[in-house]
Amino acid sequence: MSKADIGIVGLAVMGENLILNMESKGFTVACFNRTVSKVDNFVAGRAKGKNIIGCKTVEDFCANLKRPRKVMLMVKAGGAVDAFIEQVLPHLEKGDIIIDGGNSHFPDTIRRAEYVESKGMLYIGTGVSGGEEGALTGPSIMPGGSPAAWEHVKPIFQKISAHTDQGEPCCDWVGQGGAGHFVKMTHNGIEYGDMQMICETYQMMKKGLGMTNAEMHEVLAEWNSAELDSYLIEITRDILAYKDEDGNEVIDLILDTAGQKGTGKWTAIAALDAGQPLTLIGEAVFARCLSALKEERVAASKILSGPSKKFTGDKKAMVDDLKKALYASKIVSYAQGYQLMRAAAKEYKWDLNYGGIALMWRGGCIIRSVFLGKIKEAFDKNPNIVNLLLDPFFKDAVQSSVDAWRRVVVTAVELGIPMPAISAALAYYDGYRSERLPANLLQAQRDYFGAHTYERVDKPRGEFFHTNWTGRGGATSASTYTV
Repeated sequence: MSKADIGIVGLAVMGENLILNMESKGFTVACFNRTVSKVDNFVAGRAKGKNIIGCKTVEDFCANLKRPRKVMLMVKAGGAVDAFIEQVLPHLEKGDIIIDGGNSHFPDTIRRAEYVESKGMLYIGTGVSGGEEGALTGPSIMPGGSPAAWEHVKPIFQKISAHTDQGEPCCDWVGQGGAGHFVKMTHNGIEYGDMQMICETYQMMKKGLGMTNAEMHEVLAEWNSAELDSYLIEITRDILAYKDEDGNEVIDLILDTAGQKGTGKWTAIAALDAGQPLTLIGEAVFARCLSALKEERVAASKILSGPSKKFTGDKKAMVDDLKKALYASKIVSYAQGYQLMRAAAKEYKWDLNYGGIALMWRGGCIIRSVFLGKIKEAFDKNPNIVNLLLDPFFKDAVQSSVDAWRRVVVTAVELGIPMPAISAALAYYDGYRSERLPANLLQAQRDYFGAHTYERVDKPRGEFFHTNWTGRGGATSASTYTV
């Protein structure tokens, strides 16, 4: 067998499926795993008879790769990535490429790219989205790192990625350093938000409107054929109809405590660091944290009371309102996510193609939806648009939904049904469209207790003033700074 076009380290579900995807597209792939028995099992099983080279040592693995060698790590994020980099570096030569395809935190990717480049090699940190099915049949791929590496991996990555209905690959170069993993992190944050908003909508239909799983299944099936057409609506539709071998509706048997692997949390932290109001995704992360307090919530439910009011309105009209509220909130989630990417691009000097990112998310990934085509159109029309809410299509979409959105949030409050993400999205919308917010009072408070100064509406921006509010503070003020 000839040498491999690319090598993959790590034979968990994503690694195995990516290898099979690559091989099915005409590439020869070398594979290695720290637990060598996994290599034997894979080569004798799913990889049998295919152009896949099983390797027992790192040295053998690197020796079986064409130059420039392309080593793709599909291992757990964190120390395992650094450990494998150290293992493969002695067996590589100038111009060879190391690729991290895991969910690494973008600052780690920035550090690793600088380190590998200092050794004369090239580095790519790439987001891969779509789960195990996407890895096998075509994921969304978001590569960044050493620009010189792109031409060498582009033919492989774009061939194995998902493609839009127009045949465009859901993979393109994102930018230098940690740009690829930053975009993937933001994708995952938006995914957290989408999932939470769908869950809040489900809770309102189930608890608020008393709908059955079968009724909700029908509603989601209808929604999936219109503007909410997306992978997450599609799978939620299927989940609501699924029964086990005993005829039980499985959704009702699942414990209500959510897990998380940290990428949503990273997105929220990055937003705080960048001073960006990523309120919806933050609430989605905290909602998972609250769900994890199961025992506390069970105990609290016996002590703390809520409204006894029942929904007495038009159920069909409320379902239609929920659809509009979910759609408007989804627009806000993407608007916030794109604001975060814009702030990061400015800080790290990345030249991000925002329309191209929407295109990469059109297929293969968890947040894929028909909605993303409109985002690409918005940036095609105006690459410098500062917020998606200002695009004519999204402005009209939100404004035509906002009355329904308000009715949903009011009804949820009246019924005592938590809607942290959807209500946060509405609060953000109302805040963003406000010419004047109460931060003038906040600044007065800060100046009162800490002499932090303030700007004035009747003076130029950049001039700062301090008031001796008590008559005892004197004229000394604190230095002005923004964290």
